[in-house]
Amino acid sequence: MPGFGIGHAARRREDDRFLTGAGRYLDDIRLPGEAHAWMLRSPHAHAVVRGLDTARAASAPGVLAVLTGADYCTAGLGPLKSPVPVENKDGTPRADPSHWPLAIDRVRYVGDGVAMVVAETLAAARDAIELIEVDYEPLQVVADPARAPEPGQPLIWEEAPGNLCFDWETGDRARTDAVFDAAAHIVAIDLVNNRVSTNSMEMRGAIGDFTDGRYTLYVSTQGAHMTRADLCEVLHIPEADMRVVVPDVGGGFGMKVFPYPEYPLVLWAARQLERPVRWVPDRSDSLISDCHGRDHHTHAELAVDAGGVIVGMRVDTIANLGAYLSRFAPFLPTRVGPPLLTGSYTIPTIHVEVRGVFTNTVPIDAYRGAGRPEANYVIERLMDAAADQLGLDPLAVRRKNYISPDAMPYKTPLVYTYDGGDFAQNLGDALDLADRDGFAERRAAAARRGRRRGFGISTYVESSGAFPGEKAEARVRLGGDGQVTLLSGTQSIGQGQETVFFQMIEERLGIALGGVSFVQGDTDLIARGTSTGGSRGLIYGGHAVLSATESLIENATARAADMLEAAAVDIEYGAGAFRVAGTDRRVGLTEVAAHAEVNDEILEGDGSFEPEMGRSFPNGCHICEVEIDEETGVVEVVRYSVVDDFGTIVNPLLVRGQVRGGTVQGIGQALMEQCVYDGDGQLLTGSFMDYCMPRAADVPMLAVEFNEVVCANNPIGAKGCGEAGCTGSMPAVINALVDGLSDLGIRHIDMPATPERVWRAMRAATAH
Repeated sequence: MPGFGIGHAARRREDDRFLTGAGRYLDDIRLPGEAHAWMLRSPHAHAVVRGLDTARAASAPGVLAVLTGADYCTAGLGPLKSPVPVENKDGTPRADPSHWPLAIDRVRYVGDGVAMVVAETLAAARDAIELIEVDYEPLQVVADPARAPEPGQPLIWEEAPGNLCFDWETGDRARTDAVFDAAAHIVAIDLVNNRVSTNSMEMRGAIGDFTDGRYTLYVSTQGAHMTRADLCEVLHIPEADMRVVVPDVGGGFGMKVFPYPEYPLVLWAARQLERPVRWVPDRSDSLISDCHGRDHHTHAELAVDAGGVIVGMRVDTIANLGAYLSRFAPFLPTRVGPPLLTGSYTIPTIHVEVRGVFTNTVPIDAYRGAGRPEANYVIERLMDAAADQLGLDPLAVRRKNYISPDAMPYKTPLVYTYDGGDFAQNLGDALDLADRDGFAERRAAAARRGRRRGFGISTYVESSGAFPGEKAEARVRLGGDGQVTLLSGTQSIGQGQETVFFQMIEERLGIALGGVSFVQGDTDLIARGTSTGGSRGLIYGGHAVLSATESLIENATARAADMLEAAAVDIEYGAGAFRVAGTDRRVGLTEVAAHAEVNDEILEGDGSFEPEMGRSFPNGCHICEVEIDEETGVVEVVRYSVVDDFGTIVNPLLVRGQVRGGTVQGIGQALMEQCVYDGDGQLLTGSFMDYCMPRAADVPMLAVEFNEVVCANNPIGAKGCGEAGCTGSMPAVINALVDGLSDLGIRHIDMPATPERVWRAMRAATAH
């Protein structure tokens, strides 16, 4: 396709090497003298460790070391901690238990680390694990977050009475209660946002090395700099003593953004053994050690007047945190999700309560959308429930309550001020794209085939981008041969940053680039950066790239002025060349770079971006059609349409890919994915034989179009797109399902709407 720069649907530059096996992932890194580590994990969800005998394992063939929690503490190393402050209703701080990488005296979930074996080979390490003898005294277990705060439940942490990490609230309780007392209608719904596992294509892993008094960690993560900062705190060392290297990453979706116990362990072991130590899990190990996502139990209410206008909202959520606090866990259900609970609607007052609870389960942390999908699921299910209770069309209820474009910028009743958006236009465009007028005929045709057809709508607003105080850095270099090298402080995990960032360089330079080189994920090469998460890669890293490109032009201008024997103020730049204003004297950009090389200099520019406002508010509308088999309860997504507002779109081809990928993840959670624990805290979905992942055959081709309202909060005018698909899709699917079953009197089915769950709901409804 002709053209270049912003707005061009360029194919991804990086895909050639990925698809031909030339990518460099963690498994492609092999260090001389590498040893292999494997973890002994607790089979009990809750138990006291009475004794730990590692003698047989330590003497097994090929074993180099068996490391325990006691050894770790003796070495003077620190625990993993969450830095996120959350205050309880009474102003006291949340509970803050420490997460030791290996259990000290108690295990708190199935998969909790008890010991690490390091051996010459992975097989030897795994064999030696079987020789460790542990004397466990099992304790009572609480795995259900809804029951965790009840009196009489087993206590997971002494410093968290009632298993409460925090009891938090926001909004105006008194005003909201008064509105509810006077409301013509109160609409209520109880929702479960099911626990899910990320299951990225490449599992996380790490290689620790200690050479010449300095640590190096090779790791599959979403941000080298944040990982370095967190691990230096654990190891009690300055950041200068740690290098973090992140190669290509095969997906993260939030799960790889925070530190895990194995990371400081391989570094510690490498120092002890004076050789590199590799740890990479298999899929079963990942399912019981990677942080899970979601797991909310929510009671939500809308207060509505006689005409269907919303006047207030109340939400009470129990958010599962698992057995330990992962890095962002307290942040997601408090300061990320709740500010977006009012969605696209004018809701004058809201009060939100969230209880974060500990359970004997894998820790919870960010998963694609990280709080925003949970919030949007609440408001969009409530909107359909309100339409049903008031006997109104779901479209009419939404249109009646949408925030008008004329009201922008719009201050919500909680934290955010939306800078712009046209929610009614999104809905109208999506209805046209979905052929709403033809639905009745499609429903009738489905009925003739013995299938029920439902139509579901979900509009959304989410928040993405950088936070004030964060800073991204980038460096752009130009060689005399025209080769452009970009060093970026953000980390691509599959989104196509390499392509998009070079498009932005092309836009500013005014030329199509040829040879390019992309450098990321190395704290020795890039001074500062942040993790990739919250859909801020473009807004955060992209603006740093533009700043660096501007700096390159500025530096080149001074050199071009010397070459043209003119004053720098008289030099104009455009379309890859410098000109003396008002003359035909010119010199090309690559000529300037070549001149610098002749003089043993490098033509480059450094840039950064530190936003003042930073947040963007992507928004849009998802429309889903499902068919339900009356005999089996199988739900099939048969049509799906999306209209999104992402402001300025740098690459529409990549954006459509992001939307489709996120939407499929939301469909997977809505219909099939769930981490299931039994009453003893055993994970029943510990393999892909039990944990159901969506496949290509489970979804139709998604129609994706855009309604671009430029963002006022960043120079490009862009809004993050990476998590929008997940945010909009789950309620669209469940709304469609309930619509298809509404004539049976079915008003709600919790996710995942598996065939068995749907079949039982239909049978129960027809039995009455």
